[in-house]
Amino acid sequence: MPLPSDTNKAAPLRPFVLGIETSCDETAAAIVSADKQILAHRVLSQIEAHSPYGGVVPEIAARQHITNLDHLLRDVLIESGMSLGELDAVAATTGPGLVGGLMVGVMTAKAAARAADKPFVAVNHLEGHALTARLTEDISFPYLLLLVSGGHCQLLAVHGVGNYERLGSTIDDAVGEAFDKTAKLLGLEYPGGPSVEKAALSGDENRFAFPKPLFNKPGCDFSFSGLKTAVRRTAEACAEKDGALSHADRADICASFQKTVAECLVNRLKNATKIFRAKVGEGSLPLVVAGGVAANAYLRDKLKAAAAEAGFSFHAPPIALCTDNGAMIAWAGLERFSADPSINDYTMAPRARWPLDADAAPLVGKGKKGAKA
Repeated sequence: MPLPSDTNKAAPLRPFVLGIETSCDETAAAIVSADKQILAHRVLSQIEAHSPYGGVVPEIAARQHITNLDHLLRDVLIESGMSLGELDAVAATTGPGLVGGLMVGVMTAKAAARAADKPFVAVNHLEGHALTARLTEDISFPYLLLLVSGGHCQLLAVHGVGNYERLGSTIDDAVGEAFDKTAKLLGLEYPGGPSVEKAALSGDENRFAFPKPLFNKPGCDFSFSGLKTAVRRTAEACAEKDGALSHADRADICASFQKTVAECLVNRLKNATKIFRAKVGEGSLPLVVAGGVAANAYLRDKLKAAAAEAGFSFHAPPIALCTDNGAMIAWAGLERFSADPSINDYTMAPRARWPLDADAAPLVGKGKKGAKA
């Protein structure tokens, strides 16, 4: 996954942090420096392994991480020209995510840190997304964050490293999950998000009027379950009428679905901008959009326009850093290490659930494992 390079960059500044990401179906590692240079960056996708199943199979994902991670770390160290001993800390995604994959990344990171006598930094995967824009741009706290990915859809006030206030979250499906399931029921290729976006380019976004759950309701929560059901029923009706789902039907459903998602996101974002401004004051404020769904160009354009209308500056990571990657984990680890050089997270165990705002009332998942969101 290439990133912009600059051969004239100055020598990187310490600290140097290695980041490992294995929370889902990407095996990733990167090394970043305090002056925001990405010294090495590798991502191994598992698309081919999971494509036959139309989604991520946790057991397959964990085995792929086991097979590839050691080689990936070797390549990252070679690319950076560093040894483990020259690093200042090792960070790894410790949750939330698929526990099998998390265990691979955390155990490998702890072993590498122990071998080099360096601190281990446990990173919340969501914090990795939340702070990525600070790696690629000069953004100060506080800022409003829209986190949109396959497993998460949240609006948060980011007050500082480790200081997050949830303004709203999905009460059922995440927006990325809705994209993936829409693609699957329409027979599009995995991963679903890019496939839906591509199909929508040739579709009529006004052909189908899909429901907009929670539209114009108070607050900042999302809901996409009803939209997903409406897409399924529309596809079934088209197939029954014509004997099969045509290429035009698929394109029009994708375009109408994507337009509806954008309208829902913008509507909830408008509420969030008002709430956030009331908390932090007037003036130009930043909106950061992060997560895999932030790579969708159509959604980016709609959110950028909404931000401008609300008087917010718009920020999103480069496409290569929107999806899961090691650089975001390395940077989040560096931010935490810089704030507390004595940090020591060796006792932290992988967590399937780990909300960014631990004080927010859980919307779902009130079990022994904690809140899901």
